[in-house]
Amino acid sequence: MQVWPGQAYPLGATYDGAGTNFAVFSEAAHRVELCLLDDGGSETRVELRETDAFVRHAYLPGIMPGQRYGFRVHGPFAPERGLRCNPTKLLLDPYARAISGQVSWGEEVYDYPFGSPDRRNDMDSAPHTMTSVVVNPYFDWGDDRPPRTEYHRTVIYEAHVKGLTMLHPALPDELRGTYAALTHPAILEHLTQLGVTALELMPVHQFVHDHRLVEMGLTNYWGYNTIGFFAPHNAYASWGDRGQQVLEFKSAVRSLHEAGIEVILDVVYNHTAEGNHLGPTLSFRGLDNASYYRLTDDARYYMDTTGTGNSLLMRSPHVLQLIMDSLRYWVTEMHVDGFRFDLAATLARQFHEVDRLSSFFDLVQQDPVVSQVKLIAEPWDVGEGGYQVGNFPPMWTEWNGKYRDTVRDLWRGEPRTLAEFASRLTGSSDLYQDDGRRPLASINFVTCHDGFTLHDLVSYNHKRNGANGEDNRDGESHNRSWNCGAEGGTEDRAVLELRERQMRNFIATLMLSQGVPMLSHGDEFARTQRGNNNAYCQDSELTWVPWDTGEGDDPETGQRWLAFTRAMVWLRRNHPVFRRRRFFHGRPMQGTHDELSDIAWFTPEGDEMTRRDWSAAQARALTVFLNGNAISEPGPRGERIHDDSFLLMFNASPGPLHFVIPVNHGRQWEVVVDTARSDGVPPGTGPKVKAGDRLLLVDRSLTVLQRPA
Repeated sequence: MQVWPGQAYPLGATYDGAGTNFAVFSEAAHRVELCLLDDGGSETRVELRETDAFVRHAYLPGIMPGQRYGFRVHGPFAPERGLRCNPTKLLLDPYARAISGQVSWGEEVYDYPFGSPDRRNDMDSAPHTMTSVVVNPYFDWGDDRPPRTEYHRTVIYEAHVKGLTMLHPALPDELRGTYAALTHPAILEHLTQLGVTALELMPVHQFVHDHRLVEMGLTNYWGYNTIGFFAPHNAYASWGDRGQQVLEFKSAVRSLHEAGIEVILDVVYNHTAEGNHLGPTLSFRGLDNASYYRLTDDARYYMDTTGTGNSLLMRSPHVLQLIMDSLRYWVTEMHVDGFRFDLAATLARQFHEVDRLSSFFDLVQQDPVVSQVKLIAEPWDVGEGGYQVGNFPPMWTEWNGKYRDTVRDLWRGEPRTLAEFASRLTGSSDLYQDDGRRPLASINFVTCHDGFTLHDLVSYNHKRNGANGEDNRDGESHNRSWNCGAEGGTEDRAVLELRERQMRNFIATLMLSQGVPMLSHGDEFARTQRGNNNAYCQDSELTWVPWDTGEGDDPETGQRWLAFTRAMVWLRRNHPVFRRRRFFHGRPMQGTHDELSDIAWFTPEGDEMTRRDWSAAQARALTVFLNGNAISEPGPRGERIHDDSFLLMFNASPGPLHFVIPVNHGRQWEVVVDTARSDGVPPGTGPKVKAGDRLLLVDRSLTVLQRPA
């Protein structure tokens, strides 16, 4: 076999049409061997003799796409010094573009003998671990163009590749649960008719099913256990894992773009699947443990701000390079449109505390590729000072956990919620305005993959996670949920009607709020997980979207609920007054003859809200006026934007209330949404009312009135 010196950059395996360049970083290694594996499991080892700045490299003519490979690292095994080199462990390439196989759990994939964590384990891991794959980078993108949907026009749909597609009756069996299924006409039609503009995919980076879960007969279904930051997860490919997963993912992105749908990836750059000091050695740990991970003062152990056993070392230039190279790769080569960063506060921990000015954010800010896509932070982690909602840099948007909590509190009847609810409804200026951000920095959501589904939010006071095998200890215990009078399943008609009304309240509130709305997959069908609020390990019909059923396995209810959700999304999309790009001013717009403020707040009696009204402990109702003739931001050509005006009436109190239509804010109004009705008010059937009229809103309901511009 010919072995040429090759190049130290780019890292990973780079095929050029005639052969492949291999390059891998390890400062800890004394010697690194490239291992080429054939289909029979035989291994050819090539020592990487060339070294530049701790990058070992070689070029091998004739090595083609589909070739499986790994690395063996010779060097010190001294856990007390943070060094864990062990040549008996076949290691994945951190830059592998594709990964083949799965881990076969056993003592072989650990660098220590069970029971003796400070001794070296010399059992060969090669027959039991995954392998890296050389891929062909060439792909015909045709005339693919990113949709580049502006944030104020964005509706995000969080989905799991498998969970979204497993049960759709129109999909052939061989496509269910795959990247290809995402672009089946039935799936695309559903997303486009629903009004979705961006598909936020739960982790599709190659991940590992935890040893503990596999022994329990479970899996890491959600996928927040990454081992390959460049490789699409191979189990989601319908036709192979020797690079086919890359082609299939690219094809899916191309088709989604053709449908006008952006692709946002939920990415996990805060930790890896190797866990704590008792975890397996699959890649980073064996290559250069101390360069990749945050270690404690006793270097045998790992700093853990993620709750997973380890945290990546965010002050290491090699970790930062890895993350930035990965992000650029997914944008430039895979054509994705943005990222949602899991536990993003960990990325800001350059030292110990969360630092908004850490190196990672500096790198993103100046990067000409990454800085131009959608960047969404999950603005917390489990470490000290980790809750950082509102504190990310100006170019970032955030999952607004305070929006979720406040909206849930309002509709379940918590006192002293009204003032904060007003802030969340109007874009959370208290969180984002002081650093120059706009309402669109707030990614609004009521539910997501983590926690109760929308149906369960109104059906359970307590989590039911027994199936996860942790005696119901896992998952959040304080969910701000309310079961509406009965825990779990019930045949009580009054309870079921209230639950449906509450779900309509949540969806309507989400779509009427300033900011960017995010739906969780299956909520449009009232999907239930039977009270499990931490279904990360449940790969079954419990977590899959039930396309042909709805609440309580009632197809009629599910379809009615889908129609209401769709109508609310399109009401938002059709009216710019609900998706403003600037915060409200609370005064009339200059340069117009309209004397009305851009927003106004009223009591149910039709009087303007006073400070006493806002602070009243039991106040749970108000009317909001949105002036469609006072939108301050211009259109794309500098033109003024005009829209209809709306009155939003919220009655979150436990009894019915009469609402007076405010005078001097419009004579004629039409009811366009009424969550007290099972159909939510189809277009054109709502009653017409006049200023000064009284409308009766039943307990816990929401009504929207519209006045033409």
